[in-house]
Amino acid sequence: MAFTNAEKVDIRRHAGYPMFGGTPSSFQSYRFFTAYGTLEYRINNMLAEEETVMRTIFLANLTTLEAAIPLTSANLDTDVAAVWTHNKNELRDRDALYANWRSKLCGFLGVPPGPDLAGGGSVQRVV
Repeated sequence: MAFTNAEKVDIRRHAGYPMFGGTPSSFQSYRFFTAYGTLEYRINNMLAEEETVMRTIFLANLTTLEAAIPLTSANLDTDVAAVWTHNKNELRDRDALYANWRSKLCGFLGVPPGPDLAGGGSVQRVV
């Protein structure tokens, strides 16, 4: 079963790649980025078993990890409360865990991390 458009958006986003858009006609399209073309090919040509891994392992966990990051803002005003002590590194730790899973996703897909991942990624324009 092929990925839905929403799942494709999530895969691209989690892998650190920019949005695809309605038509691949601008200078940002996959035609100018070898890695982006590889990503699109692999998204659209996975085995059913690979799609299952993508949905159950990567998309499920990455969505959960990403959603947990903004929730850390609820604790930004608390440093110590009774016997409970706030992890001052919670945001950094959660962000690092999310980034780690994003890198694993890129490894599974066989593409370099996109420009949105830490370090700016390694995607270069091909002219």
